[in-house]
Amino acid sequence: MAHNGLKVMDSDMHVMEPGDLWKRYIEPEYRNIAPAGPEKIAHPRLHGVEMPGKQLTSPLVGLKWFDPLVRHMEPQMADYAYAVERNWDGVSQLHAMDKEGIDIAFQYPTKGLAVLGIDSVEFVGERGIEPAFAAAIARAYNNWMYDFCKPDPKRLIGVAMIAPHDVDAAVAETRRCVKQLGFKGIFLLPGLIKGRPWHHPDYDPLWAECERLDAAVGFHGGVPDQLTDFGLGLTESLMMRHTFSHCLGPMSAGVALCSGGVFDRFPKLRVGLLEANCSWAPWLIGRLDDHYLDYTGRFEIKLSRKPSEFFKRNCFVAVEPEEHAVRNFVEWFGDDNVVFSTDYPHPDSRFPHAVELFMKLPLTDNARRKFLWDNCARLYGI
Repeated sequence: MAHNGLKVMDSDMHVMEPGDLWKRYIEPEYRNIAPAGPEKIAHPRLHGVEMPGKQLTSPLVGLKWFDPLVRHMEPQMADYAYAVERNWDGVSQLHAMDKEGIDIAFQYPTKGLAVLGIDSVEFVGERGIEPAFAAAIARAYNNWMYDFCKPDPKRLIGVAMIAPHDVDAAVAETRRCVKQLGFKGIFLLPGLIKGRPWHHPDYDPLWAECERLDAAVGFHGGVPDQLTDFGLGLTESLMMRHTFSHCLGPMSAGVALCSGGVFDRFPKLRVGLLEANCSWAPWLIGRLDDHYLDYTGRFEIKLSRKPSEFFKRNCFVAVEPEEHAVRNFVEWFGDDNVVFSTDYPHPDSRFPHAVELFMKLPLTDNARRKFLWDNCARLYGI
């Protein structure tokens, strides 16, 4: 499906999970408290999720965002008719990939971006979730994802949901998903569990297992959850919140990993900071270098190289199809660390014109080839 002779790999395509996923796939002891979609779907591209006795998202989400989202999406709905008709199954995912011109796509969740956005009971009490239950939610999703990809597992590639509430369980599930299910990486919400930043040594066994398995780690923002508020309190306006939230979460994870010693301890670990744009990196990573070299950083931690050098060696960021400021990234960091994504089928996706729009960005042919294929192949180790 070459575009001007270029193959295309989508680093971050989304599924629309069925509302009864967890009721069908979770272990019996958790079935009565499992997450589920609402009985009535308000819009075919706006699928919520609920969990008995738990508040997963802000109640303002439904009240304030629904009408603007529907008005934004309505002109595009004909492009999603086949997926809606087939209830967003794997066959419809392949159809969408064909329509956009995608050869291979790595599958990320929609409902699954909300279900683990809740802290551990050990840290927040009854408002939280038992670590064993969090791990069961992830296992159920991953088993469903394995079945979802069956229509063509060479093109539909799973990325595992991992619950970091119990690191030993997270390590075991990472190993199972890579070894038994054939997934190529794991994804984590960037919000903090138990107040532990991502460079905390408690997570070292997880990074060690990902490095050993040659599995990518993807950080991906989600809905307004019960973890870190990367929307900075701007919940009433989706425009305002979304401008911050999907970027600040992965940015925060990137800062922790690049300056917290993780990449010294695990030099072969590969991390994707996804659906967060890429043009922020020259400013933020440059500022991080300054704080390490010319401020307090060098007295707080001894790193073998500058944070920016870890960023270039270990991290990947995703470009938006209309992100013309990508030229600033290339000027600073070159063209080896950017991957392409469609964000299908979310409201801000440019489907089925994402690749077409990307091809208009101010990039060389060599950079386009790397962004559309080579870099994503390196991130996910294929």
